Amino acid sequence: MANNAASRVDQGSLEAIFDGPPGQQLQPIVQCVQVKPLAGSTAPTERYRVVFSDIKNFVQTMLATQANHHVHEGKLRKGCFVRLKGYNASFVKGKKILIILDLDVLEELGECDKIGEPKALEVKPEEDIKGQPGTIQGNDFYGNKGQAQQNKQQRSIPSHTKPPSSSAHANIYPIEALSPYSHKWTIKARCTNKSDIKTWHNRNGEGKLFSVNLLDESGEIRATGFNDQCDLLYDLFQENSVYYISSPCRVQIAKKQFSNLNNDYELTFERDTQVEKAEEQDGVPQVRFNFTGIADLQDVQKDTTVDVVGILKEVGETSQITSKTTSKPYDKRELTLVDQTGFSVRLTVWGKTAASFEVSPDSVVAFKGVKVSDFGGRSLSLLSSGSMTVNPDIDEAHRLRGWYDAQGRTDTFESHANLQGAGVGAAGGQRNDYKTISQVKEEQLGMGEEADFFSVRASIMFIKQESFAYPACTTDKCNKKVIETNPGEWHCERCNITHPKPEYRYVISINVSDHTGQIWLSAFNETGALIMGKSADELMSIKEEDDSSDSKRLGEIFQEANHKTWNFRCKAKLDNFQEQQRVRYQVSSASPVNFVQESARLAELIKAYHI
Repeated sequence: MANNAASRVDQGSLEAIFDGPPGQQLQPIVQCVQVKPLAGSTAPTERYRVVFSDIKNFVQTMLATQANHHVHEGKLRKGCFVRLKGYNASFVKGKKILIILDLDVLEELGECDKIGEPKALEVKPEEDIKGQPGTIQGNDFYGNKGQAQQNKQQRSIPSHTKPPSSSAHANIYPIEALSPYSHKWTIKARCTNKSDIKTWHNRNGEGKLFSVNLLDESGEIRATGFNDQCDLLYDLFQENSVYYISSPCRVQIAKKQFSNLNNDYELTFERDTQVEKAEEQDGVPQVRFNFTGIADLQDVQKDTTVDVVGILKEVGETSQITSKTTSKPYDKRELTLVDQTGFSVRLTVWGKTAASFEVSPDSVVAFKGVKVSDFGGRSLSLLSSGSMTVNPDIDEAHRLRGWYDAQGRTDTFESHANLQGAGVGAAGGQRNDYKTISQVKEEQLGMGEEADFFSVRASIMFIKQESFAYPACTTDKCNKKVIETNPGEWHCERCNITHPKPEYRYVISINVSDHTGQIWLSAFNETGALIMGKSADELMSIKEEDDSSDSKRLGEIFQEANHKTWNFRCKAKLDNFQEQQRVRYQVSSASPVNFVQESARLAELIKAYHI
């Protein structure tokens, strides 16, 4: 096997990558002789250093994150053989290194010990330029101990797949390799997103800024321009156009709260930063997505930034809310996305995107840079640095469209608010299993300092008809109880506004039961409307009609709501009532039982008993 594999290795190809003519299309077969995580990198963006050998020479490389899956899947490991399909060649710390963008593991060649005695690629005298240390520290790489050359400057050689357009931009540097130690670099990147100009005022002064997201074959990075650079560069940058950007340009640790990109660094434009629109606009990817399935959102931690693609099932109306920080109104709109995993999720868009949203339902929409919230189980919010693409020409969108046209239009979808463990507990954010009512009591959920969250599947036995709703303020987001001061005058003390009539909202107590016991739950407006099948306003009108005509319609509606089984998502927390402490069980959401999913869950439960 080793002899056969050795005959397939392209000996001398690594040297040819660096010394050959620009633009050559080499895709050599080489052997992997070492794989190690890059020091300091952590999941989920762990970086890997890999050494490849062509029997004659070896070279140190760093995997771009889009190639990490070869390591995660266990295919790229010591002794295997690969074909290098995409890479950028560079000098770092006086050494020749490759940034690997794409490769194929040739599993048919098997694995074997290192073939031959390869030597490190030598740096030629004309390449020996004094400078600063680079970003990859490879002294502990195979065969390289004692060979570190600390007086070499990093510089880059063009990618083998995309030759430069002119000698003025001969040394294109990959975004993935930028760091605060990088000097005299030029990147060729596409502007995938440009923000509006934002202003700030504080005790230190005032100013303005804008930011752009930049993309090349190796990765993405955010760049920001302040004040003079904002005036100079804002009109130059256009979304989807390709630019050459050259240092001096500050590379610094990324402020993750302002960025949705998978990069530990970000750029700040400086006075002498050079930005030039490229004559050729191809050769750079349009956009890069890293999609998370809607069903998988339950496993994503709160405040994580993800990309999603789905069918636009519902489009809500635009509403306006007031910012707590700026006291300015801005628009919001809620969308519902579904995909072939059988789940739906609510996604909120803001500002101009919400106001001008004209995408028709049943379209495929890809969102880049949405923030995951645990409100209602799991929900999403499009960040200001994110983007939206309608009916993108990508494989994931085509598969989604095929599924939806074939069967998805008639499918029913599960919401994360209805799922087992969709809520996140205060103690660690782990998913919680369904509980029986006896387990809720035996485990004393809610008796601690923090609230406990649980799901329970139970049938409604009784609903209290007394005080099932209260008159609420009609001001958006207020919902406080109002008092009738005069006929047709309902006053809200919080808003200090008098309304001609209130909006009634549910606050109901329900007794539910499963095969292990009974428990009282408190439910509010959305859950109440779902259980009763009518709004609280409608039910209050019926109550008033009953009071005036001795009708029993209200009692019949309550009776119809009994003996139905629901999935309840609940919060258990200690409450003080009449100077006594008791646990209050509050419903955060409810959904009907999905019998297909419930059957599958029970089948898995039976398997666990190994019967």
